[in-house]
Amino acid sequence: MKKYFNKTGLRRVIGMVLGNFILGIGIAVFRTSLLGNDPYSAMLMAGADHLPVAYSTLMLIVNAGVFLIEFLWGRHLIGLGTFVNWFLLGYVASFFIEVFAVMQIPQRGMAVRLLTVAVGVLIVSLGVSLYQSADLGIAPYDSVSMILSRHCPLPYFWCRLATDVVCTAICFALGGIVNVGTAVCAFGLGPFIHFFDQHISKKVFETGGN
Repeated sequence: MKKYFNKTGLRRVIGMVLGNFILGIGIAVFRTSLLGNDPYSAMLMAGADHLPVAYSTLMLIVNAGVFLIEFLWGRHLIGLGTFVNWFLLGYVASFFIEVFAVMQIPQRGMAVRLLTVAVGVLIVSLGVSLYQSADLGIAPYDSVSMILSRHCPLPYFWCRLATDVVCTAICFALGGIVNVGTAVCAFGLGPFIHFFDQHISKKVFETGGN
């Protein structure tokens, strides 16, 4: 383990873990608004509503199947970050969903709910920026669109859109929440992630060391 930290840089490991932790908080913020989550989380939340398992547990199970795709066709994308995202994210999100529930955001009116979505955008974007910029492995779900873009003529954007559309469709079919938050996560995070890449994550990881 010490050799691993010496090779990758403790700063990158801490940044990756922190990024996933922040991402989990952001997912919880979106859920608190009841205006939709990112397509993958929304699908899993909708599935958990129909199964005798919690959202966090269902994420572990589904990620196991998705990881098989990553292992077979995207092994170069696997790293410590893959497993931190796999095993940590759902539990962080579930914990903060319970914490934020006492705020009763849905009862405070649409303006407050939309403001909550805006806050969620910033939190999720920061988390994604830190986790991805650390370059220590790609989450199972995120790897699927990358693998598709390498094995089909479509660029990454369309492959990612395709996987998000599939998750959104499944969420809708299961009676889950598909709303403005889902659309924002699917189409609107890019500029904010780029902003955090340039102004925070790049500065955090630019030395590449401890």
